[in-house]
Amino acid sequence: MPPQKGRLDIISSMVQQSNSRTDRLLIVDDDVKLCDLVAEFLKPDGFEIDSAHDGESGLLRAVSGEHALVILDVMLPGLNGFDVLRRIRSQSSVPVLMLTARGDGLDRVVGLEIGADDYLPKPFNPRELVARIRAILRRIRPSDSKRPESGQEQLAVGDVEMDIGARVVRLSGEVVELTGVEFQLLEILLRSAGSVVARNELSKIALGRALSPYDRSLDMHLSNLRKKLGHRVGNAERIKTLRGVGYVYTVPST
Repeated sequence: MPPQKGRLDIISSMVQQSNSRTDRLLIVDDDVKLCDLVAEFLKPDGFEIDSAHDGESGLLRAVSGEHALVILDVMLPGLNGFDVLRRIRSQSSVPVLMLTARGDGLDRVVGLEIGADDYLPKPFNPRELVARIRAILRRIRPSDSKRPESGQEQLAVGDVEMDIGARVVRLSGEVVELTGVEFQLLEILLRSAGSVVARNELSKIALGRALSPYDRSLDMHLSNLRKKLGHRVGNAERIKTLRGVGYVYTVPST
């Protein structure tokens, strides 16, 4: 079996590849001026931008299948950002980056629980917005040179099977719907099953950044993953937390 560092290097190299395609993004925010400024900033980076200024129209466009990613503000007239996100997740797996009020940790936790891929507090640095967007897109879409075809690479540990190329996860034969972040986390953990994956290393690969103090993003994504797969496999905890160290995906005893 290859050492843990080798396994992590395989995944890290996938998410570090640049993507040259033009991506169409949707920003849902009632601040028209902010939408225009974001569009003006993102277009030179190769993005096409559409805007919606209320929850209802934002929801319709978000589930249309026309966009690679949705930037969604929490504070919206009528249908708020959380309600929009809930309805998106009932119909679509499109990546969602939520914009939250700075200092409001509750908004961030709720958004991640519902299924946001990441969040960014307002006001934000435009370069950080670009970095977050590119990190999310790399997670859900490794570069073509690194992406296996369906059936070419599969991972199986206990009752969980992953088709890496098709991005399909099955639990005891039944398909489990995962967000892009959850899929990336599970792939890393399964590749290192039985070994410890350091917390900060997991964040750098799966979230595209090092964790900052009081950042609960990784915890929330892992919590959602545990809920979808079940907290236990046999008599053992499925994903063990080693406080202050990292995480271990349990290899079931045969």
